[in-house]
Amino acid sequence: MPLTLKKLHSFHGRKGPLLLIIMDGIGIGRQDESNAVYVANTPNLDRLFQSQLYTQLKAHGTAVGLPTDKDMGNSEVGHNALGAGRVFDQGARLVNKALESGKIFQTAIWGEIEKRALSGGTVHFIGLLSDGNVHSHIHHLHLLIDRCVQSGFKHVKVHALLDGRDVGERSALDYVIPTQEKLTRISRDNAMDYGIASGGGRMKVTMDRYNADWDVVQRGWEAHVLGKGRSFRTAVHAVETFYSEDPKITDQYMDPFVIVDDQGRPTGLIRDGDAVIFFNFRGDRAIEISRAFTEKDFSEFDRGGPLQDILFAGMMEYDGDTHIPPNFLVQPPDIDRTISEYLCSEGIKMFAISETQKYGHVTYFWNGNRSGYINEALETYVEIPSDRIEFDKAPKMKALEIKDKTIELLRTNEYRFGRLNFANGDMVGHTASMEAAVIAVETVDKCVGELLEVIQEMEGIAVVTADHGNADEMFTIDKDGRKKPKTAHSLNPVPFAIVDPLYQGEYQMAHLEKQGLSNVASTLLNLLGYEGVEDYDPSLIKIV
Repeated sequence: MPLTLKKLHSFHGRKGPLLLIIMDGIGIGRQDESNAVYVANTPNLDRLFQSQLYTQLKAHGTAVGLPTDKDMGNSEVGHNALGAGRVFDQGARLVNKALESGKIFQTAIWGEIEKRALSGGTVHFIGLLSDGNVHSHIHHLHLLIDRCVQSGFKHVKVHALLDGRDVGERSALDYVIPTQEKLTRISRDNAMDYGIASGGGRMKVTMDRYNADWDVVQRGWEAHVLGKGRSFRTAVHAVETFYSEDPKITDQYMDPFVIVDDQGRPTGLIRDGDAVIFFNFRGDRAIEISRAFTEKDFSEFDRGGPLQDILFAGMMEYDGDTHIPPNFLVQPPDIDRTISEYLCSEGIKMFAISETQKYGHVTYFWNGNRSGYINEALETYVEIPSDRIEFDKAPKMKALEIKDKTIELLRTNEYRFGRLNFANGDMVGHTASMEAAVIAVETVDKCVGELLEVIQEMEGIAVVTADHGNADEMFTIDKDGRKKPKTAHSLNPVPFAIVDPLYQGEYQMAHLEKQGLSNVASTLLNLLGYEGVEDYDPSLIKIV
């Protein structure tokens, strides 16, 4: 059935384009030294935050489909909400329900896993070992392990990716110790072979995204599958050794390690006849390792020989269009009728642009977890390749290039709507480097200022917002008054500002009782001269 939009009677948009600027990771936090957004020199953002057409939006918890308001938002669910105009149950909530109801264990794929395990195969769990609840949750892993015990699986191995990003930067032992103890206890009490087999930091091992650095995936493959990596007797010893050797190292950048027995042999190689479950629920950093396990003609790196009989399953389907991976445990949210689908149905030309680190967010996630174009004749997607470098070492990232290319696209006069993502506030915020985060925020501010000048020249409208906070909370103070670096996203609201140089009071801010990222889509439709979609969350503006 074709999608249609109705035009507003009293407001028809502007002559120039509508530009959505998403400042990833730039929230509204405390006005103190912990907040890089506040500390930074941001004349353009300061003006926006004081403007008439300004408000703040909730970007975490239930406002973006997560289980509770203690759950931080993230770029995936944020862009889903921005593009969909409604809130859908998201990864963690879906997995929680599947585990609580037991439906996850009633699926055909779990039945296949069970057959292999009861025939002597090993079940391997690979994923992010933390309670950050952005990519995974340790509680999910432990419940899956409990089910393995109940079902009589004799051999279970965990390949632990260390976080230090969505949780404390040196908190790995908070998760490794209880997991290792749990597996040791199961082995002892049930005469089973359970243990941690390999691991490494998430930015060094396995969890690359958007094809940014396949070396990351290869290091993970070699550790998890082939048993190649620095050898340790236990995962706890591995983490403690890395800490002692480099007091400045953070969990996310730890090298791969492999657990060996007293003969120096890897304890958890992945072999034919085994089953592998990637227990992350978020898709962007799960797709590449899924491809390595499931593609017959895989060519991104040498896998070291074919695995003829491995059953691989994701926690979820990470890409609904390309069906990666073919097997998964929990159905993802079915996000339909995104704003881009409506705009394409109206023949509106648009573009989306970001650097590699966030390119998939303004395309795949924005489009409701859908790969590729909705209508290639109407859309242009531009990816600026990200540098392969730790982000605090180059905090400007590719913001200048994104800004320049956006201006080039705008000045073609071909596009009625454009969207872009500046990754700096998020990616640099994750490093916990205040100095770098300040540079990142100031870079974004400067780029926003230049884009607003072009919008003014073209008699268009700009909307400036963010998908979640991060750089706005760079450290916390512990009970002893010491600064504790914070690498995770914040729970702070995000800014929302409309810049309309020709504004003459045609609309006003609606000041809704509840307003979050899902309200942005209806707002964009209004600013383009259309009524909102009936079941979209209401617009942040009201037409006078």
